[in-house]
Amino acid sequence: MILTWLYAPGDRPEVVAKALACGADAVIVDLEDAVPVSRKEYARAATAELLADRPPLPVHVRVNALDSPWGGADLTALAGLHGLAGLRLPKISAPEQVAAAAHRTGGVALHALLESAVAVERAYDIARAHPALHGLSLGEADLCADLAVCAETGLDWCRSRVVVAARAAGLAPPAQSVFPDIRDLEALAVSCARGRALGFLGRAAIHPRQLPVIEQAYLPAPEEVAAAAQVLSAARATPGALALPDGRFVDPAVVAAAHRTLALSRRAAARRP
Repeated sequence: MILTWLYAPGDRPEVVAKALACGADAVIVDLEDAVPVSRKEYARAATAELLADRPPLPVHVRVNALDSPWGGADLTALAGLHGLAGLRLPKISAPEQVAAAAHRTGGVALHALLESAVAVERAYDIARAHPALHGLSLGEADLCADLAVCAETGLDWCRSRVVVAARAAGLAPPAQSVFPDIRDLEALAVSCARGRALGFLGRAAIHPRQLPVIEQAYLPAPEEVAAAAQVLSAARATPGALALPDGRFVDPAVVAAAHRTLALSRRAAARRP
């Protein structure tokens, strides 16, 4: 259950190596925005060398846009590598793009990044474009520019749209997009709490100092764990819908949510020293 994704630039192998040891659940090697045009070829080659063997963590690669001069070559170079956990496809705006990438990569797990108004409008169609698609998320910097949004709350509808589309298509809950200010950890915590309330699970980071804040925001509080345990105990004792003494109604959806809460709690316990 991945809660923290740490981005690292593909043209800086030393930074990627540090990212793999920073405590993130997974690393995203970026070949797109973090890499200047003059270093695209080098970044691809360095990333392919890294993924020739299995890294200690799941490594996903954000390739260049499929309609760019580098996107197709990125797919070809990386698709067959043993250490590749998935490919993140930027600027997806139509299901046909996902299907074309899946055809070229032979079953590699794909993740679509929606970064425009038209992409958000087509979120459900994109989410069910191909069985190789394992997830959706927003690219919020480009989306803000496209929508002329100047406050984080202006993205709430788009965020909810992606959460609903992923759920409707049977995909995992999306992870939040990166928080750009690496110094303001209090604002990051507030933003994560809002994302969790909207149905996201976990978040991408651009600096290791953001990782503990993200993890803490998405792990259940002790009272949530206790409430989930009570739900599961009641469900085992009395199968079917029922009401708890405190007035909470328990049905299969509530039971499923309780199972996820306890799974997250066990994850936290397993990661403690």
